[in-house]
Amino acid sequence: MSGAALGLEIVFVFFLALFLLHRYGDFKKQHRLVIIATLLAWYLCFLIVFILPLDVSTTIYNRCKLAVNSSPPENNGSYITLAPSKQKCFKPWSYIPNGIMPIFWRVVYWTSQFLTWILLPFMQSYARSGGFSITGKIKTALIENAIYYGTYLLIFGAFLIYVAVNPNFNLQWNQLQTIGIAAANTWGLFLLVLLLGYGLVEIPRSHWNGAKRGYLLMKTYFKAAKLMTEKADAEENLEDIMEEVRKVNESIKYNHPLRKCVDTILKKCPTEYQERMGRNMDDYEDFDERQNSYPSEKSLVKLHKQVIYSVQRHRRTQVQWQILLEQAFYLEDVAKNETSASRQFVHTFQSQESENKFFQYFYTPTVEWYWECLLRPWFYRVLAVVLATFSVIVVWSECTFFSTKPVLSLFAVFIQLAEKTYNYIYIEMACFLTIFFLSICVYSTVFRIRVFNYYYLASHHQTDAYSLLFSGMLFCRLTPPLCLNFLGLTHMDATISHKNTQPTAYTSIMGSMRVLSFIADGFYIYYPMLVVILCIATYFSLGTRCLNLLGFQQFMGDSEMTSDLIDEGKELIRREKRKRQRQEEGENRRREWKERYGNREDSTRSRAVHTDQKESSFSETNTNRPLSKYTRSNGRTERDRIELLQDAEPLDFNADSVNDDPLESESGR
Repeated sequence: MSGAALGLEIVFVFFLALFLLHRYGDFKKQHRLVIIATLLAWYLCFLIVFILPLDVSTTIYNRCKLAVNSSPPENNGSYITLAPSKQKCFKPWSYIPNGIMPIFWRVVYWTSQFLTWILLPFMQSYARSGGFSITGKIKTALIENAIYYGTYLLIFGAFLIYVAVNPNFNLQWNQLQTIGIAAANTWGLFLLVLLLGYGLVEIPRSHWNGAKRGYLLMKTYFKAAKLMTEKADAEENLEDIMEEVRKVNESIKYNHPLRKCVDTILKKCPTEYQERMGRNMDDYEDFDERQNSYPSEKSLVKLHKQVIYSVQRHRRTQVQWQILLEQAFYLEDVAKNETSASRQFVHTFQSQESENKFFQYFYTPTVEWYWECLLRPWFYRVLAVVLATFSVIVVWSECTFFSTKPVLSLFAVFIQLAEKTYNYIYIEMACFLTIFFLSICVYSTVFRIRVFNYYYLASHHQTDAYSLLFSGMLFCRLTPPLCLNFLGLTHMDATISHKNTQPTAYTSIMGSMRVLSFIADGFYIYYPMLVVILCIATYFSLGTRCLNLLGFQQFMGDSEMTSDLIDEGKELIRREKRKRQRQEEGENRRREWKERYGNREDSTRSRAVHTDQKESSFSETNTNRPLSKYTRSNGRTERDRIELLQDAEPLDFNADSVNDDPLESESGR
């Protein structure tokens, strides 16, 4: 089993990152480089979280071996025995051989740092650029990132000059590398505590509120009102941009040098607008024969960028509106079925997506009723209590992990108790649950936050390239300080435990933080205590109240604006529900009509075709004979009707009056 656990987790984490990226990104429409870069960033960050518990168990085993080898044998007079610890030291099932983990962590860490500080910022500017060529996009990206990169180079250059001039400092390359790592981790820890303080409170509270059907329904109505406003704004913005595209399309003719740029813009427009505008190929006048004012290439680049943004936003709001409607209809169905005496879940609308037959076989309407109306609320309440307990333990440990005598951090107590018995399964499970909960609190906040319309992770393949790359940057910057904070909570970091023991492989590549003592002994220890203040602020919704005062409507139960938006959203949902009901009723009527009269129409049509075939064959065989008296009367009647229609004179509906005299009518015609 040596190394097998590492290989299994590497494969599992890859498919996990691929699944999440498929949920938020669009593999068909987005650029492959964007997908690959985001997938690599997410994969490396998730990999660090999953592999770190194996590093902890391997380090504990290595410490055990060192203690056994360094402990002298006990002399009992007539015989010599080894130390009792040697009998307890055995290899864990997930043991990773020496030399593998340091190389693995070095590759993973420096690759993630290269992504977050160099490649992903450049790709962000490249993805948002409206250039029509690769060279133009690269040029725009370099110009936008010049200030970004220049600031870091200026700070690093000033630091190098200070070190070179000051004779008291004699730093080597390893120490400079440690200083760079410390600077990156300090920036990440500053943001980590902010996100962690929000997630520790909001995740348990969201699950507790998930058990309240009335609360969820009111919040859905509130979201519907806000989303309708955003949807209308996106449609209006798209109309304005398409009007500008139409003017440009009409002004730039087929033989203009910038016509290729206009065609590129038209390809990014929705299909209905492309069909409406089209290419203006009717006028073949040369573009320089008229002294018209043509847009410049710079203005076309700006217009191209606006088209990409407006089309993406419009598509996202449309999809989110449909998803929100399904959620509102579902919550209304749950509220109706709670009082059902038959105890079978009845849906107002059938699901538009085809469900799995195996799932339908077990998830019957009765099972669905018991789960949705009885079991699910209690399950969410129990889960909320468990998550709240974890949050309290994390807050307590964050405030007391610097204390080594006595050990006050609960996570450190759990690990040390398991270390005494060398229960590696318990050690790995405790480490995994701890770091997994911390990661959920931080990463879920990254998925929830929204910076206006510039950064927003929308599910169902509606996230743009800029937001995907930005999320990859955040993950790569937050994961290393998150892991260091976890090692500090469990006292596996020698900087915190103040023990001269073998460090983990992950800590060894970070270097000794003693080079910057004010960071190691000050910022890393006392700054995480601010999580208590952030948790209190999140519990009382201080941030939500501040945003509400600034004019950004937030869901607050004691606000009059919230009540108005809930009523508006409720009316919007009721309107959409009536609209869908009318559509389903029309489809049902058409289906019933087809089932009732479809067979009769088909038989009538086939009978008429058969009659025509018989008549045509009869006429071909009897072209030189008079008509037989056995000819069917309905065929003769049909031919007579056709001849009468051919001989009939058309009426002139444009005439002032209709005369009975055919001569006057003929002269009038």
